[in-house]
Amino acid sequence: MSPSLRNTIAWILQVLLGLFFIFAGFNKLRDLSATTAMFGNLGLPSVLAYVVGGAELLGGIGLLVPRLTRLAAMGLLIIMIGAVFMHITKIPGGLAGGIPALVSLVLLAVLLWLRWPVSSRVI
Repeated sequence: MSPSLRNTIAWILQVLLGLFFIFAGFNKLRDLSATTAMFGNLGLPSVLAYVVGGAELLGGIGLLVPRLTRLAAMGLLIIMIGAVFMHITKIPGGLAGGIPALVSLVLLAVLLWLRWPVSSRVI
């Protein structure tokens, strides 16, 4: 894959994922009572709703800042692993209801791979 194509695909993913996570985090923080209730129903501490909402919002912004892209993608990847796990184990409907979480997990992994430095040496 040429470096310019790699960069173009990465930027498209960064913008789409950045907007997705900004929107998701903002919605969690906008309706904190429903979010904390949802986390409580899953057996999670309600303070985790603040942490996840804030992390999604800041991570989405971080995806749009070139120096922060890899760090933001790694942090959001951890959150999405947790989201997929919760869909598999505790949320009614299972993984079928967690398709957006699974897709964003895969796309974050692809973005991280695209933004990882490529060695110029060929062995």
